[in-house]
Amino acid sequence: MSIPIYIIDDEPTILQALKQLLNMEGYHTEVFSDARDAMKKLDRDWPGVILSDINMPGMDGVAFLREALKLDNEFSIVMLTGHGDISTAVESMRLGAYDFIEKPFSNEMLLDVIKRAGEKRALVLENRELKNELDAQTGAGPRLLGNTHKIKALRRLLMQIKDIPADVLIKGETGSGKDLVARFLHYNSYRKNENFVAINCGAIPETMIESELFGFEAGAFTSAQKKRVGKIEHANGGTFFLDEIESMPMALQIKLLRVLEDRRIEPLGSNRHVDLDIRVIAAAKIDLLELVEKGEFREDLYYRLNVINVEIPPLRERKEDISLLFQHYAALASSRFNTDAPRLTNEQLIRLQQHNWPGNIRELRNAAERFVLMGGQTVFDDPSNAETDSELTLAERVARYERDVLESALREHDGRLTEVQQQLGLPRKTLYDKMRKYGLVKDDFKLP
Repeated sequence: MSIPIYIIDDEPTILQALKQLLNMEGYHTEVFSDARDAMKKLDRDWPGVILSDINMPGMDGVAFLREALKLDNEFSIVMLTGHGDISTAVESMRLGAYDFIEKPFSNEMLLDVIKRAGEKRALVLENRELKNELDAQTGAGPRLLGNTHKIKALRRLLMQIKDIPADVLIKGETGSGKDLVARFLHYNSYRKNENFVAINCGAIPETMIESELFGFEAGAFTSAQKKRVGKIEHANGGTFFLDEIESMPMALQIKLLRVLEDRRIEPLGSNRHVDLDIRVIAAAKIDLLELVEKGEFREDLYYRLNVINVEIPPLRERKEDISLLFQHYAALASSRFNTDAPRLTNEQLIRLQQHNWPGNIRELRNAAERFVLMGGQTVFDDPSNAETDSELTLAERVARYERDVLESALREHDGRLTEVQQQLGLPRKTLYDKMRKYGLVKDDFKLP
């Protein structure tokens, strides 16, 4: 019983008694003699149960209930009431309280109500997370495929910050999907109908990057024969993505910092200012803080960009997603090249899982395309860059084999569970349980 409990009551003896009881039952408790103090600590994702007295000085229980339910109308709040407050307690139920308990109450009754209230709150948060996951997977624009804990946590974070008016810094190895994450944020935000403008700071010559970013007026320099709108201005209203920000020249970093702080630009050769309403997303494949310490990146720009930090896990840390991703890219390649996608054998799947993928998603996508073009052959495997079975425990080897068999059957039947069930000789519930255990979703195995 690890859920937290907030206890709100102006009588110290009641606070102490409830705290002692609930601590003995394994709950983590926090007590408040003033409901306003409890209100300050609540947020919409708070996972626990609130016990609140009704009659209190300052903010009484009903006033607290109203304010808390404005923050989240699905909080599990249990009201503690005296005999004379029954009508008020009934009113609190109408407002949205989970339940009320009349004093004096038995410990068994209190614990039973808390248990049920905690289960309800857990279900609310679980359903909310599933809805966010569904929105992330079925919305317009790019998808972040995968069922591992790390990729699910990344999707949750991105859905939480998608509309927050703050700049974002993405860190990830080469090929891990930084551009995809930036586009995912844009196309799931309220800016999705405006421009997404991306620029690779490492791919543009230093002599041209300033004019590319800020634009210029006709005659601003010798070759400026006509006015040109810069990338930043073109992104106005939408999202501006700076990839490989670590490659930006130091002199230009100063000007970018001013843009981020003032939210306006001045094109080259112009005295006019353009006000900006943009979200800036920057990405780096190396640790910018290390560059700051070496004097190779401006410290003030680093902290201005690093308002929200997003780190993409490398593919070697989410190997359970490899089969799903490979299948996805193979299907896309099959459609693009107008040829059938071969089926992976279990041996080929094991080789995929053993490879450490230094090139991450980009390397995997290229391998899938070669697999399709070469009729089922794989040419990426490097035994020196693989995790061998000798490094795994027996349980890990068995689990890997079981997962591989399930994925192979799901892939063969395009996610049709009745056929998978028949092929593997599994009862339907057992199949569901094993799919849940390994994070397998049938829709992920349907051909696009």
